[in-house]
Amino acid sequence: MRPRIAIVNSNTFGAYSKVMERLSFMGEVSRLNVPREIRGAELSSRLKGFQIVVASTNPRYDEEFFKENRDVVLLARNGIGLDNIDVKAATEQGVIVTRVPGIVEREAVAELALALMLDALRSVSAAYFAVRQGKWQERSRFIGYELREKAVGIIGLGNIGRRVAEILSAGFKAKILAYDPYVKKEDVSGIDITLTDLETLLRESDIVTLHAPLNEETYHIIDRKALSMMKKGTILVNTARGGLVDTAALVEALKNKHVRYAALDVVEGDYVDSNHPLLQMENVIITPHIGAYTYESFTGIDECVAETIEAVLKGERPKYVANPEVYLKGTRKLPSNI
Repeated sequence: MRPRIAIVNSNTFGAYSKVMERLSFMGEVSRLNVPREIRGAELSSRLKGFQIVVASTNPRYDEEFFKENRDVVLLARNGIGLDNIDVKAATEQGVIVTRVPGIVEREAVAELALALMLDALRSVSAAYFAVRQGKWQERSRFIGYELREKAVGIIGLGNIGRRVAEILSAGFKAKILAYDPYVKKEDVSGIDITLTDLETLLRESDIVTLHAPLNEETYHIIDRKALSMMKKGTILVNTARGGLVDTAALVEALKNKHVRYAALDVVEGDYVDSNHPLLQMENVIITPHIGAYTYESFTGIDECVAETIEAVLKGERPKYVANPEVYLKGTRKLPSNI
């Protein structure tokens, strides 16, 4: 019997590399598309008989799923975030959870964050649509601001946040303020950066850009109170997770122009339709969570996930385990006939 590998809700995994050929030598590979809202026992039923799951940003793998499904040995995220996986429940049930290290997506997401900043400052997208509508002569509507020497507040100094800081500091001579309670000055000694508290960052920044993980501590870190602390006319950029921002509070701040512009690659729920309140506003640009969408990034992600699966099938401990304590508790084993 060959191990069964499910690639769930990811059309990009393996689409731009040779990883599918590599996986085919390891086991029987299937692509599954399930409703993003599916949970628990129903999701468990869909994944019955699969030992390896390559997990995208949806659906949510909750406690009920891990209790009901006794087949899954490895849940390998083909990305950085784990906010759709109950890692604690996985650990309790002996399931190994892995992720892709931030370094793999670093350049792609950092570059998109910079692109969104520049678009917000210079109204690039708005100007383009005006030209398409025959409004070339209305260019005085699009007088913007330069990024050079602006005060940029970075919330979250992981791989991506630090790379954004490097580019802004070296390339644009920006004044970098950063908030990350888990980072010390010596951790960023090579970057011209000022570590500060969240309130100071919000109060002094011209641009606030989010690069933190989503968890109980960071959920709605940008809420009504945080938005009110910002300078009038601040630009907000989010390429991390939608749940970091209280959408209703942001809409209100955009309406009264306290926040001048929001440039977002992610929104709460990780999905918007044409009726979403943010899309009714002119001072917003939204991209559909494409931060890591480069050929280079996808190749790195695919290779990392393939190495993870290969290690587990060999009985080895993979790199980038998100729940290392599972090895103390005891991991599930592959069927003896594999």
